[in-house]
Amino acid sequence: MPEPPVLLVHGFASSFERNWREPGWVDIIQEEGRDVLGLDLLGHGTADKPHDPQAYADLTRSIEAVLPPDAQVDAVGFSLGGQLLLKIAAEQPDRFRKLVVGGVGDNLFRDGDPESAARAIETGETAEGDPAVAQAFAVFARAPGNDPKALSACLRRPRSAIDEAMLSGVKVPVLVVLGDRDFAGPADRLMSALPDATLVSLAGADHFGTPKDFRFIEAVVDFLRA
Repeated sequence: MPEPPVLLVHGFASSFERNWREPGWVDIIQEEGRDVLGLDLLGHGTADKPHDPQAYADLTRSIEAVLPPDAQVDAVGFSLGGQLLLKIAAEQPDRFRKLVVGGVGDNLFRDGDPESAARAIETGETAEGDPAVAQAFAVFARAPGNDPKALSACLRRPRSAIDEAMLSGVKVPVLVVLGDRDFAGPADRLMSALPDATLVSLAGADHFGTPKDFRFIEAVVDFLRA
């Protein structure tokens, strides 16, 4: 029986091309004999880029649109992509065989105000007292091909909280990969909430460097092979 395809879901202010193809993920997974499913989330890459926050109320639809209707996938998501995959897997675990989330930790449960980051992305400027994360995203979001107004609208979208009760519905094996310098960490609460999860910590890795860290790629390949 053939192995299921591998779905790759990029992070905020990135794209399938930047997050996965450029660092070599697509080639490596295809060399493993696996088909790759890719997409650009709404507001990112080649997807539509509306400027109304309400348009981003259900970002999971971008992912659900490429899921096979009658077959499972293995899925890898980074940062925002990982968060969205966890939400889908909690509600529809039968759609997945295995799940990998990178750059996601206990930030999943933090109900922070996105306004400082949204404003910094929209204007290209940060104010005194803005968190370092907002400043980093402001720089990252100015990459070629990004629409700052669309990205700021994405951050301002209506959203529902994710809690432990919801994550108890993720009935598939999950690999969590997190750099020990990643602002998304630690991952203690996330690991406790997931029924079947393994944590790989990347020493010296921060959030934005994780997708290009070969230790991340290696951990994913080993997990999907097992």
